Amino acid sequence: MSSWRSKRRIWDISQTLRPGLPVWPGDTEFDFDRTWKMEDGSPVNVGRMTMSTHSGTHGDAPLHYAADAPDIASVELDPYIGECLVVDATGVSGGSIGVGDLPHIDSADRVLFRTFERFPHEAWDPSFTAIDAETIEWLALQGVKLVGTDAPSVDPQESKTMAAHKAVLEHDMCILEGLVLDDVPEGRYELIALPLKVAGGDAGLTRAILRELAE
Repeated sequence: MSSWRSKRRIWDISQTLRPGLPVWPGDTEFDFDRTWKMEDGSPVNVGRMTMSTHSGTHGDAPLHYAADAPDIASVELDPYIGECLVVDATGVSGGSIGVGDLPHIDSADRVLFRTFERFPHEAWDPSFTAIDAETIEWLALQGVKLVGTDAPSVDPQESKTMAAHKAVLEHDMCILEGLVLDDVPEGRYELIALPLKVAGGDAGLTRAILRELAE
């Protein structure tokens, strides 16, 4: 196939699920084992996974931060597919992304923030860069319907108010967390990042990719 469709570069921006995957302190660690094994005479290999709904790269459901809100199986899928803007926020100081840290956003429906110089695959980093609630408000006013980050949360680890999550809920936006954006230059891409359809799920594990836009 020689069309442009076969030549558009793809960036996998998902974490690899594996034993030893860093998880939120106190949350369920990821575990994988084989329940059926070909070496034991089974015609197939079958595995079993134990994990948090927030393991690795995932989409938060409104249910995660509001008891009467929709689960991840009920969310609209449109925000998770389409053109997005990747913003390099690795130089942000003060622990969170403020409105003053944002570039001019022109017709961006989806914005992904890179905050790590190199993503911490081997160890949990409690000092990750969060996103101010005022920044979420400002993005919503620009028409943004999905906010993504390579950090494990849009709120600081010790937050009790969940102000950024509540701002997302107020404006009916979607969240992707735990992205891996190390090798992605700042700019515009096509995002494809569908959370798993889990009934009652407060989040959905996600295989997220960016694809080069068609010329």
